[in-house]
Amino acid sequence: MSARGQAFGIDIGGSGVKGAAVDLATGELVHERVKIATPQPSTPAAVAAAVAELVAEAAWDGPVGVTLPAVVLGGVARTAANIDKDWIGTDTRALFSEALGGRAVTVLNDADAAGLAEDRYGAAKDFDGLVLLLTFGTGIGSALLYHGTLVPNTELGHLEIGGIETEHRAAASIKDRDGLSYPQWAAEVSTVLIGLENLFWPDIIVAGGGISRDADQWIPLLTNRTPVLPAHLRNTAGIVGAAMAIASGLLP
Repeated sequence: MSARGQAFGIDIGGSGVKGAAVDLATGELVHERVKIATPQPSTPAAVAAAVAELVAEAAWDGPVGVTLPAVVLGGVARTAANIDKDWIGTDTRALFSEALGGRAVTVLNDADAAGLAEDRYGAAKDFDGLVLLLTFGTGIGSALLYHGTLVPNTELGHLEIGGIETEHRAAASIKDRDGLSYPQWAAEVSTVLIGLENLFWPDIIVAGGGISRDADQWIPLLTNRTPVLPAHLRNTAGIVGAAMAIASGLLP
């Protein structure tokens, strides 16, 4: 059931669909995450059914916020990363609303959701101005917020710096693929950050993704000028950001 001061967020990834109710005063999950394996193939209909199953298991009867690894414009998915390509062109709001019995739904990019969460409750909560979040994983996701207002779908992982897409230069997967040491990989990350900070002049950069757990091994090696902090919320950031989006009426 829904409750005052709470909202429900769902984070859809290539391997798992995770959701929980969130206390909007603190950004903490109200209960343990409910997790269901992402259907394979991860078609829109199959994932929508998994979302409905998750919400039923959590016994939530209110509106729902959902993240997708995709650019989402006006509720329509325009790209699809690590999910079935049939998502491209899908009206995601209508899809999930129908699967959930007609209730209100908002859908946003997964990195944007993480950025919202880190800006309000996490690493950037004490900073005003321009916040840039980068998630280092298979690719590089990004979120840009100015005084808490999201600039959606930035997709900075595809920006070319030095003639190379940023995620082809410095994603965490590149470190693993090429067997780079932390100093070697940090040099590539520094090149990316210097390029981005010269374009946007952020006040703070938040580094997310699984590799942020090892932040002490590489963040001190960075040579860019903007302070870089590891993300705090980690694997709950997408859920929290999705809950924030539905609570605030955000419709990317």
